[in-house]
Amino acid sequence: MRNDLSSYGLTTMTKPLLVRIYVTMLRIRMFEEKIVELYPTQEMKCPVHLCIGQEAIATGVCATLEKKDYVFSNHRGHGHLLAKGCLMGPLFAEIYGKATGCSRGKGGSMHLIDIDNGIMGTSAIVGGGIPLGVGSALASQLRNEDRVTVIFFGDGAFEEGAFYESFNFAALKSLPVVFVCENNFYATNSPQNARQAACRISDTASAFGSRGVCVDGNDVLEVYKAAADAVLHARKGLGPTLIEARTYRWKGHVGHEPDYANGDRTKEELDDWIKRCPIDAMSGFMLKNNIASADEMVRVKNAIDAEIEAAVGFARRSPLPAPTELLTDVYA
Repeated sequence: MRNDLSSYGLTTMTKPLLVRIYVTMLRIRMFEEKIVELYPTQEMKCPVHLCIGQEAIATGVCATLEKKDYVFSNHRGHGHLLAKGCLMGPLFAEIYGKATGCSRGKGGSMHLIDIDNGIMGTSAIVGGGIPLGVGSALASQLRNEDRVTVIFFGDGAFEEGAFYESFNFAALKSLPVVFVCENNFYATNSPQNARQAACRISDTASAFGSRGVCVDGNDVLEVYKAAADAVLHARKGLGPTLIEARTYRWKGHVGHEPDYANGDRTKEELDDWIKRCPIDAMSGFMLKNNIASADEMVRVKNAIDAEIEAAVGFARRSPLPAPTELLTDVYA
């Protein structure tokens, strides 16, 4: 990270906002580390796609949004929900398949929803949330609502036709939407340079006469600045922005373990990215700029630990969905 706020052009950021950003990143990391700890017990039956290492993107983007704004996510969506305001209890309960889960125990890790906080749903279909998010932005425009929609997707979804059709329509209609590509350089186990002739995703926006920006997805303040500009642009009715945030996931495509042992990538590559940990970078920035002390950070971690233990206890105590609920909330 850079030395101070002025180097980001963020001199008006307040200490409470900076602390909130740090806390949000740490909550996401510790939430998923708890999944890593508990998953081998076989109490969680659904697949999990973890975003450990990518926390700065969800945090930086959602810190620029209002509660009324919409977010559409994907199969790797825990961080997006937590950053937008979702409570841990319903999230853990959903992963445990309980009736108190945010999707009533029927969606699992890949199908999450929190309408009160503007999370209109996550989709396990690669690129599936992109046209839905553009549709919500069109609805906001037609209703003359002051809402912005953010769509999170990966570098694999960027290759889907749904992205190009949706971005073209958003640009054509100047819709209030921000496209955020979390480019972690792998689609499942396939590296980006084996799939894309040119690996500059953000440049695509220029083909539609729109804005594109590429940022360090491990620098939460760089993400925040790009997102704040894009959200303001959208809120003014000036159309979409494509943000490419380059980052790296520490775990495998799916599951609680890294995937270098089976040859999908090298341990050296993973170790290099771990050295660029977004949370370590932000904690160092806060200490250097006297935003928080080491003791305050320890107290934050202890508070999150307590929050997680309460949430896991809530999930474990909660009932499974009743058999009579099998066909409720099902549309055919």
